[in-house]
Amino acid sequence: MALIAPEWLITSADQPALANWGVRVVGDLIDDIGAIDELRRLYPNDEELDASGHVVLPGFVNSHTHLYGVLAHGIHVSAPPSGFASFLDDFWWPQVEDRLDIAMITAASEWACAEMIRSGVTSFYDICEAPNALPGVLHAQAAVVRATGLRALLSFEATERSGPEPARLGIEENAQFIAATIDDPLVGGVMCWHTTFTCSPAFISSAFERAHDLGALSHAHCNEGTSEGELCRQANGIGTMELYAQLGVAGPRFLASQCVQLSAVDREVIAESGTRVSHMPLSNCEVGGGIAPVPELLAVDVVLGLGSDGYVNDMFEVMRGAFWLHKARLLDPGVMPARTVLELATEGGARALGLDRIGRLERGWSADLQVVALDLPTDITAENIADQLVLWRNRNDVRDVMVAGEWVMKDRAVLTIDVERSRARTREEARRLWAK
Repeated sequence: MALIAPEWLITSADQPALANWGVRVVGDLIDDIGAIDELRRLYPNDEELDASGHVVLPGFVNSHTHLYGVLAHGIHVSAPPSGFASFLDDFWWPQVEDRLDIAMITAASEWACAEMIRSGVTSFYDICEAPNALPGVLHAQAAVVRATGLRALLSFEATERSGPEPARLGIEENAQFIAATIDDPLVGGVMCWHTTFTCSPAFISSAFERAHDLGALSHAHCNEGTSEGELCRQANGIGTMELYAQLGVAGPRFLASQCVQLSAVDREVIAESGTRVSHMPLSNCEVGGGIAPVPELLAVDVVLGLGSDGYVNDMFEVMRGAFWLHKARLLDPGVMPARTVLELATEGGARALGLDRIGRLERGWSADLQVVALDLPTDITAENIADQLVLWRNRNDVRDVMVAGEWVMKDRAVLTIDVERSRARTREEARRLWAK
């Protein structure tokens, strides 16, 4: 039993921040919230964590990442890609994904988990594509993730681009992992395929049916650039989301990531079907994909979360991207206020991933939280605390992180990962990847 006593408490982004309120954790759940003095009176024997000068808020949910992506940080590219299709064809597939093996992926997974813990992430969804790491890569990743203490959904991005046998193995990897983790409290699986231009309609339907039979969420990248919509219309006579609707995939059991270049029909299908969306503002810029119409999707109540895409794993930076880019695109400083962005990084991400009782600090909800320093040069108020966090905090300000009632970081030290050993191992595996 622990009583956490901060200067401010944010129970959820849609509720006012509370000064001098705290939380009581029993086991893996939030047992009580209230004024700190009252909690001390009610629970005099609890161990108290002094968080004066700090805010306690829900842990971030990274709704889309590629843990292996860190291995490509700094890799030499002789000429920049000419567009998103070129990014995949000339760089990402031949120089990264097709060279990966399990040792590389597990090293990168541990390091990326350390990065996420240090930026307040408590839950994430990872997508692995590495044809030469099949079978068994998801179980290898899961062993690493369990040791870090994070909550995770893992998947293999099945694709027909490498041939029928890797495609089959990708689906089986997901199906077997989903079945094996059905009762795991922290690690689970998702059925995943790549896109409509690397997977045939029959392959997509088969994968989705397997997910349906297993009661699992399905995921695919969707219109990350202009090319997918164009290719889908050429091959099928209709756009990407129209095809997903025709196949019976579009709906609440489908998570469409990226969703950058959406037609009016695509948006309509997403909204009317209840398809979930994950938004990666920073990586969409890096690959020249564009800026997703996120304010428009939120206006029609699309369930939406934020993700790092394995590009920049500091969720504070991701939030700032979401805060700024849409204002610039729409020439409107009023869109995407800080509270909205904070909600997307917490409960929004949890809802997008189908995680139950995650993303808020309420009685009976999971004790997934972070403690963030508030040593700012201006005053904190209930009205400005979301802006202060989103605009002027970063991972260096995260002091403590708890997942399911267990501390995974205390006093800025990650407890579950030897960070220096992990850094050395990741560098070694990155050198091996680059040398290939």
